[in-house]
Amino acid sequence: MAAGSTYTPIATTTLGSAAASYTFSSIPSTYTDLIIVVQSTSTRSLFYRVGNGSVDSGSNYSRTQLIGDGSSASSGRASNENKAYMSLTTSGGAVYQTITQLNNYSNTTTYKTFLTRYNDAAVYTAALVSLWRSTAAINIITITGDGGDIPSGTSLTLYGIAAA
Repeated sequence: MAAGSTYTPIATTTLGSAAASYTFSSIPSTYTDLIIVVQSTSTRSLFYRVGNGSVDSGSNYSRTQLIGDGSSASSGRASNENKAYMSLTTSGGAVYQTITQLNNYSNTTTYKTFLTRYNDAAVYTAALVSLWRSTAAINIITITGDGGDIPSGTSLTLYGIAAA
């Protein structure tokens, strides 16, 4: 992903060993939006939780998903979940990329909307829109492997989007 002049890298890491989760903390409120880019070979779904001071693991997340595999398409919804997904099922082995945009993350008057694009050519392409039902500004994000560790070699980058 080529970052233009409006993308400011806030934090980036490549995991040197498998980890149960990775946390971006002390996120400044000086941007309009945030972008999380994850490149991985995991066979596990990835999810994230957000919060202010600590992550919210309550049933305050909802999602709508659109999925296509080249020959069929499906959609689904889930409400009152305790996490938001970045990827669902993956093939493993091949590198895939997930891009999640957290809109108006520092606004304290609206719920937060997240848009995720996920591509794994061996399985499917997906678009997810998630909602965190809180007006708190986001200053912490934890990414977790669903049912196991995030594998060694996974790259995680958090970008801030500058105001126009």
